[in-house]
Amino acid sequence: MASIDDVARLAGVSTATVSRALSGRGKVSDATRERVLSAADSLGYVVSSRASSLASGRTRTVGVIVPYLDRWFFSTVLSGVSSALMRAGFDITLYNITTDRETRKHVFDTFLRRQGVDAVIAVSIRFEDDEIRQLSGLGLPIIAIGGPHPSLDTLTVDELGIARLATEHLIGLGHRHIAYIGAGPEFDEGFHVPTNRRLGFEKALSDAGIPVDPSLVVAADFTIAGGVRAATQLLTGSGARPTAVFAASDEMAIGAILAAREQGLRVPDDLSVIGIDGHELGAIFDLTTVDQFPLQQGERAAAAVLARLGEGEVPAAELPFVLTERGSTAAV
Repeated sequence: MASIDDVARLAGVSTATVSRALSGRGKVSDATRERVLSAADSLGYVVSSRASSLASGRTRTVGVIVPYLDRWFFSTVLSGVSSALMRAGFDITLYNITTDRETRKHVFDTFLRRQGVDAVIAVSIRFEDDEIRQLSGLGLPIIAIGGPHPSLDTLTVDELGIARLATEHLIGLGHRHIAYIGAGPEFDEGFHVPTNRRLGFEKALSDAGIPVDPSLVVAADFTIAGGVRAATQLLTGSGARPTAVFAASDEMAIGAILAAREQGLRVPDDLSVIGIDGHELGAIFDLTTVDQFPLQQGERAAAAVLARLGEGEVPAAELPFVLTERGSTAAV
């Protein structure tokens, strides 16, 4: 197996220069860096993470804490984090915060300290006060997605603004009988995402002089199946049928489209449907949505961590969103 000394001899430089060239830290001319990279490649030399850690005091590993692994949004954010960190030469260690209190306690009491990560990214996690103290006690950069987290650097999305934009799109098309498929408080994760999206929906209606009909507000669970059940309830109830449905996630919106088809309704002729997220299935279902770019959210969180570690520019704290109009919404 090739060593750093072998690379140095082949490139005609010192081992210190090889180290600087391969780590990206320190001044090395472009020509010398190319020569070192070429020598390392021809010899099949790979930098030892253990040796690099000893030399730099860093593990080049970032701990990522998520509440779910089986939900599209979280897996997509995680993909963005992972790809951005890998491009920068960092590994990730994943921690899934479950509802089990003992497991959660072990993450903060033991795992984060034992793994020796350089930084932490938390995706839509509500931290208890003692958990904040434990994280702060690590002395590491901590970036949170979702919030607000008053004591942490946080990347946030304007959830009220997202919901207002979606609702105002339907109002602008002439809809006045608009249903809302949201979620119960158990899905708030401490940041009140479902609550804020419902408030944005209600505020948009109020500003347009449209009263909120409680019978047109139904909770689901952010899944396609949950969207089917909620939309079926709305479309088969005893009250007047809505002309439009705003679902607080694309998966629930897709469920609403499927439920409408089961009831013999045409989308958007008989029922307009809009969602939130930017789900990859949205284009297949021709779904109008407010895209909140979850992949880019992960990439931006990684960029924020790298900036705190001195390896990049600090990104904007407010995350973007945009209305993507497709064929699932139309004028009344």
